[in-house]
Amino acid sequence: MELKDLKALVKKGEGYNLEFKLKTNHPDKIAKEIAAFANSGGGKLLLGISDDLVLKGLKYPDEDEYLIEKSIKKHISPIPEYSIERIKLDSERDIVIFDIKESEEKPLFYQNDTEEKKIFVRNEDKSIQASKEVREILKGQSKDRSFRFEYGEKERILMNFLEKNQQITVSGFSEIANISKKNASRTLVLLVLAGVLKVSPNEQEDVFMSKESET
Repeated sequence: MELKDLKALVKKGEGYNLEFKLKTNHPDKIAKEIAAFANSGGGKLLLGISDDLVLKGLKYPDEDEYLIEKSIKKHISPIPEYSIERIKLDSERDIVIFDIKESEEKPLFYQNDTEEKKIFVRNEDKSIQASKEVREILKGQSKDRSFRFEYGEKERILMNFLEKNQQITVSGFSEIANISKKNASRTLVLLVLAGVLKVSPNEQEDVFMSKESET
C-alpha cells in the first residue's frame, strides 16, 4: 500500500472492516478486535493512528508487532490468518497494518486472563459479544454442507412481515407468529444458514432481514 492510499483509507474513518489504534498499550483488547474481524468479514487494524485520524506512527514498530502477535497467540483460538504491512511516514515513524482474513473455521474464541472464552463479531465500527443466534450461525457457516428448511406457516408469516417492515428480531418473530422464542430463534438461524436471510449483530438484540434488504 502506498502512503497516499493509506491516507485515503484513514480518511474514511473506522467501520465494519477498519479499526485504528494509536498505541499498543492494551494488546489484549486489540486481540479482541482481531478475533471479531476474523469471525466477521475480515478487516484491517491500523496501528499508529490517533482518534482524530492523524497519522502519528509508531516509534518502535518491531516491539508493537511483537506485542500484538504475542497477544493473538495467547488470547485467540484457533489463531486467525493475517498478514502485516508497514508504511513509512515522512516523520520516519511507521504505520503498522494487520490485515485479518475472515476465518474458515468459526467461531474463533477470545479469552483474557480473568474471564471465560467469548465470541466477538463486528457491528458497524465496534466489536461486540455474539448472541446465541450468531454463535450458532458461525458454527453452521464453518460446516461444509447445505441447509434446507420447510416453508410452513411461520415462514410465510415471517416473509410477509419482512416485505413490509424490512427487519425483525427473535422476540418480534415469536410474537407475530405466536411461537416460542426458542422456535423463532432456531427458524431464523436456519434461514440465515440457508441463504434466505442475513443477520446484523446488535448489542441489544440481533436484527434479521431478507438478503435483498440494505444493511
